Amino acid sequence: MIYKEKPMPNALECKQSLTGTALDRVKALSEDITKGGDEAQLIRRMPDELKDTLIDNGLFRFTLPTELGGEDASALETIEVLAAISEIDASIGWNVMLGSEINAMAAGGMPKDLAREVYIENPRVVMCGGGGPGSQPAYAIEQADGSFKVWGETTFISGCHNSTWCFMGAPIIEDSKPRLDKNGQPIFRMWFMHRSQWEIIDNWDVAGLRGSGSHNVMANGAVVEARWYPVELMRTPALYDNPVFRIPVPLRLSYNKVAIALGIAKSALDTFCETANNKVPMMSASKMRERPIAQYRMAEMTAKYRAARALVFDAMGSVEHELERGAERPGPEMTFDARLACTYAAQACMEVVDVVHAACGTSASYMKNPLERKLRDAHGAASHRWVAHPLYETLGSILFGMEPDAEFSGKGGPVLGGLGKK
Repeated sequence: MIYKEKPMPNALECKQSLTGTALDRVKALSEDITKGGDEAQLIRRMPDELKDTLIDNGLFRFTLPTELGGEDASALETIEVLAAISEIDASIGWNVMLGSEINAMAAGGMPKDLAREVYIENPRVVMCGGGGPGSQPAYAIEQADGSFKVWGETTFISGCHNSTWCFMGAPIIEDSKPRLDKNGQPIFRMWFMHRSQWEIIDNWDVAGLRGSGSHNVMANGAVVEARWYPVELMRTPALYDNPVFRIPVPLRLSYNKVAIALGIAKSALDTFCETANNKVPMMSASKMRERPIAQYRMAEMTAKYRAARALVFDAMGSVEHELERGAERPGPEMTFDARLACTYAAQACMEVVDVVHAACGTSASYMKNPLERKLRDAHGAASHRWVAHPLYETLGSILFGMEPDAEFSGKGGPVLGGLGKK
């Protein structure tokens, strides 16, 4: 008798095996996420065992369209799921945020024949990419067979160890000069590169979000076949009806990032409550919870967290409603409100963690205390470009009546690559 290897199920078959919502599955995996988060602090990336568990539970593809094996999550559902993971461990939340975010963004405009190969035939696919310029300027050169070779380095590629594909930004160079589009602008693309075409530079040794695995990635003549040329990291118009695919890159990156901050702050408040209910401070006869300053801080910071969360959900809910009514993209007012909400919430959540950490006293500074990691992670999340405090300068200028640029007017703004002509 000849035994044949059982074929690997495709993404649609894997989806059918899932039970409950993505949020339900996160809650059921709390112990696994906690254990994996602790290990991630040591190895500076998400451990492979947890990665496989999260993939098996659909948590890297819940943002994909249903026809690609996903659950077609809305923006608000995505925020809830990512915040729930980050309540357990922020580094693991960041890994899932980045992988599910890039997976979905790429799917939005990927030709459907390629999408079937990338997503349906490989249900375990995870992507990474974006990042900033590295020490070696990136560039791409077209080859005689229509493929491109890409050289360069890019920074902050979170979850790179988890990923099958990586997007790296680089201009096309022709005769030692940038190739120009029909408007005379350099053609800059995000190149879709298989794991076999790039290497990880192990340099992510930080405090906040330590387990996010945000190392540099380098390509040294990486071959991007001609058939992958149409693949972009975010392209409009999208091929799917979900309003998420009409949200411009800057706003999409903002609400994904603030989800992590919201999860950290909620968890910090829970930890503070537990600590205050059990700790008897030095030279005190009563528990911390009986101290007026602890009571004051608990109420004050709970209000700040809830206000931040409500502002984000209100603003992003308005964005979704506008798009559901048929808008091509969020308008200037909706875009401004949502960016202000995400920026405020990230900074407010950092303050929440700072305050309750200080209120807990010296014990919060021990590495074994959960608040110590949350303090580092809150600062890491709040410093990200798409929700960082310098954005207040631009947001404030708009409130004074100055003209918003593309990033804050709903037209897009700084993107992770634009679709150029060959």
